[in-house]
Amino acid sequence: MSTFMAKPQEVQRKWYILDAEGKTLGRLATEAARLLRGKHKPIFTPHVDTGDHVIVINAEKVVLTGKKLDQKMHFRHSGYPGGVKLTDYRTLLQTKPELALEEAIKGMLPKNKLGNAMGMKLKVYRGTEHPHQAQKPEVWEIQS
Repeated sequence: MSTFMAKPQEVQRKWYILDAEGKTLGRLATEAARLLRGKHKPIFTPHVDTGDHVIVINAEKVVLTGKKLDQKMHFRHSGYPGGVKLTDYRTLLQTKPELALEEAIKGMLPKNKLGNAMGMKLKVYRGTEHPHQAQKPEVWEIQS
């Protein structure tokens, strides 16, 4: 028996919707990263992008447990000396909830060209509206 290796042209991609309403940030991010990477498929191959497209809706309704809203910080740097900008997650989720979810999900993907390609298949929206109806996305239920 030889080991099966998926080829990029053989991969069938689907579109999935994840609803973030009432879901924990980390648990939602791991499920989204799993779908983007393709680990839910039997043809998963580590060096080939076998993942699907993921649409996350209701990003503003994601939940953080414990004291993370006030203690967890979002880090930015302008590139200049003294250019560090820190924002707590309470403020970040009120102003840019899409960014908080996107960073959590992309942080769980590989840090290389393959991971960048997987990250391009992620779409995050604040509310329930999204412009991807033509792709006929399926709802993916997260087991909590």
